[in-house]
Amino acid sequence: MSKIHYKSQEEIELIRESSLLVSKTLAEVAKVIKPGITTISLDKLAYEFIKDHGAVPAFLNYGGFPNSLCISPNEQVVHGFPNDYVIQEGDLISVDCGVIKNNYFGDSAYTFSIGEINEDRKKLVKVTQECLAFAIEKAVVGMRIGDIAHAVQAHAEANGFGVVRELVGHGVGVQLHEKPEVPNYGKRGSGMKLEEGMVLAIEPMINAGTAAVKFWSDGWTVTTKDNKPSAHFEHTVAIKKGKADVLSTFSVIEEVLKEKS
Repeated sequence: MSKIHYKSQEEIELIRESSLLVSKTLAEVAKVIKPGITTISLDKLAYEFIKDHGAVPAFLNYGGFPNSLCISPNEQVVHGFPNDYVIQEGDLISVDCGVIKNNYFGDSAYTFSIGEINEDRKKLVKVTQECLAFAIEKAVVGMRIGDIAHAVQAHAEANGFGVVRELVGHGVGVQLHEKPEVPNYGKRGSGMKLEEGMVLAIEPMINAGTAAVKFWSDGWTVTTKDNKPSAHFEHTVAIKKGKADVLSTFSVIEEVLKEKS
């Protein structure tokens, strides 16, 4: 899709519905994710939940991707295949989910900390989530793509972390991936001006060590070059005046995690 699709408020409400279903699906994952279970079992659960809610998993068969979720443990940055990997105490598990409902897409990702994780990993998860929050603060009419990008980069690098450059956020709603691209690094005041009607998937991918990544021969899986862990958080966001309208939510996921702890 070469040009930007500006959404009406009616379309934004449909994208919100899809995005909230993504959030609820991630909350279902949160209920069961723990040491000893396989990542493929989480994928099956998500598939059933999305189908039961009258929607279609957006990732399933997208460009040949065989699953409903991207599940990326530890040094996997994004696009990991759910498989027979058994989740371990201390793992970081990034789960990315998309749905299509009423012909509109929602997209969101959350990195789960499994059991007791070490302090370095705690910091990585916290800073990555903060990067997303700072980026969303810039996702308002009159700012530019570079302002979002710089907000992520500045906070991550100030904390000694690497910012992935080969993978970016994107427009979303009518298609899973639309224009414009939303990098996680860049200069303030650069790039396209943000306007009402834009809907963006903003998704910091932050590495504990080097920013460099490796692409696997499976055509999907991306890992850190130094095999240190990576974290990934993503929201679907509508550009508005004054304050962004965040269409997905982490609150339903965090309520579940709070109840479990």
